[in-house]
Amino acid sequence: MSMNTPGTRIDDIGNGLYRISTPVSPDTVPGGFSFNQYLLVDEAPLLFHTGLRRLFEPVSRAIESVLPLNELRYISFCHVEADECGSLNEFLQAAPRAEVLCGQVAAMTSVADLADRPPRALSDGEALSLGARTVVWLDAPHVPHGWENGFLFEQTTRLLFCGDLFTQPGSEHAPVSDDVLDSSEQMRRTMDYFAHGANTGPVLERLAALQPQTLACMHGSAFQGDGAAQLRKLADRLCGAG
Repeated sequence: MSMNTPGTRIDDIGNGLYRISTPVSPDTVPGGFSFNQYLLVDEAPLLFHTGLRRLFEPVSRAIESVLPLNELRYISFCHVEADECGSLNEFLQAAPRAEVLCGQVAAMTSVADLADRPPRALSDGEALSLGARTVVWLDAPHVPHGWENGFLFEQTTRLLFCGDLFTQPGSEHAPVSDDVLDSSEQMRRTMDYFAHGANTGPVLERLAALQPQTLACMHGSAFQGDGAAQLRKLADRLCGAG
């Protein structure tokens, strides 16, 4: 993709979480679009999503406005796709102590070969301490897409790094919203990116049962509020009840 972007911004959205967002103009993607990464500051700082390879420079500059790039300890993402891990090796080079966090299927099928350093492959439900916070990996094959897909949940602040769930169209978004479902459903009606597998409903209910208070969405605004309600409404839409 040839990027035509007016600028990358970083916003503190609370509890040590920063949203880095790059708008994509309607000249590049009809209607506009956005790519988000999330920086979670702790004793072992974590970057969730790297962004496209061409976005390494603006994203890295945004991170360095908060902490030195070489202090990154973990880099993670939901599944292997250019906008989620396109600049992974550039970040590994800039942060010599950083480890890649991914699911075991992702490590087996792609990441062990693609990444310049061996990944730390997490099993379903495996927890990892970042210091004051603990993250847990959750396998979620084909939800919304990708056999290797999974999510990362931070237990203390009830933060769900939810990747491509709730993908919102448009290039300009507030850092945080109290409703991401309606906008994301408009996007899905235009270009349905869900696999619609038999496990879609159960996976979304598993996420809802965690009662997340923040949904770190990859495209558009992050959500803060009753994340369980948003996830269950999404499940209703996807599974034919709404």
